Amino acid sequence: MGTTIATKEMLALHGGTPVRDSLLPYGRHSIDEDDIRAVVETLRSDWLTTGPKVKEFEEAFAAWVGARYAVSFSSGTGALHGAAFAARIEAGDEAITSPLTFAATANCILYQGGTPIFSDVRPDTLNMDPEFTAKSISPRTKALLPVDYAGHPADLREFLKIADHHGLTVIEDACHSVGAEYRERRVGSISHMTAFSFHAVKHLVTGEGGMVTTNNVSFADRLRKFRSHGIDSDARARQAQGKWYYEMVELGYNYRLSDIACALGLRQLSKLESNLLRRREIAFKYMQAFRDLPELILSVVSDHVVPAWHFYAVRLDLNRLSAGRDEIFRALRAENIGVNVHYVPIHLHPYYKQRFGYGGGEFPVAEAAYEALITLPLFQGMSDQDVNDVIRAVVLVVSYYRR
Repeated sequence: MGTTIATKEMLALHGGTPVRDSLLPYGRHSIDEDDIRAVVETLRSDWLTTGPKVKEFEEAFAAWVGARYAVSFSSGTGALHGAAFAARIEAGDEAITSPLTFAATANCILYQGGTPIFSDVRPDTLNMDPEFTAKSISPRTKALLPVDYAGHPADLREFLKIADHHGLTVIEDACHSVGAEYRERRVGSISHMTAFSFHAVKHLVTGEGGMVTTNNVSFADRLRKFRSHGIDSDARARQAQGKWYYEMVELGYNYRLSDIACALGLRQLSKLESNLLRRREIAFKYMQAFRDLPELILSVVSDHVVPAWHFYAVRLDLNRLSAGRDEIFRALRAENIGVNVHYVPIHLHPYYKQRFGYGGGEFPVAEAAYEALITLPLFQGMSDQDVNDVIRAVVLVVSYYRR
């Protein structure tokens, strides 16, 4: 599809006809009859939670990513919290993460009594900058939490080198990147622990849900206890053995994922390859369509990476435009393109500003990116017409505001 369009064609924001008749969301789940049947079968079984589907899903997911162990959680947030616990983050400790992510990445450090320390991001991928991170390490640092922004894996080899040198644990926030590859290995098999999310707008959905993968048996054991109140056995195992006695050996939480959700997850896992393929096709179409628009700074893909494309984020070159990000956001919304923004940097949220004294300016690359970011719709259920609508609307709006 070409990118030529009348320079001042009327925008819907100013009374013109929208590109679409109805809103196209930035993300949406894909559920078919096989998914529904799998859930119904579990609803009719003897186990709705802590049953056989949990173990089946965990083993299948571990095999898919190439990890020795996978431990399911009720959300991606729960998975991150469990990983922070397994890494033994506690009061007095610090852990370094990106400011350009969802709040849960840093919050999981706080949950354990630790202090989040932020590292600025790289200007190309918007992933955490290893050089900035290395300079932020102190004697109190316990872990590194790189984020795979938008589904593009962080520079894991560098973070693992830093961690090895300082005796740290790498907890990869892969909540965007299930199915991504880094140096010909699937994300989930590389870092000391990797946390995933199965939220409704992700590549693989369980409604809410999460997983931590690891090759370390001690981490896996702590994760399993933590997600079930710190108890050293599960109800199904006790029933199978005809036993009732259990012991709480850690202070844990109820972060279990139900058999209902795991039944859905198993069916979704069987479609993950095709979901990834479609997302990559859409991202490629965007890159081809927008490559000649100098007003847009496009997502960068490193040579050694195959992204998962949780979403497709562009940055506006505001020096070339007569309007700011917020007006362009409103203009695209008026065209019924459900754009979003990912993310408000964590250190600029009121809670973090008040508690830690951030005032802005501490992480200039992340903050400048935030001011220019817009997330375009990208999900495997999009039709070719949906994709063309997004392209047409972006070109229309950018052309209108071109200086």
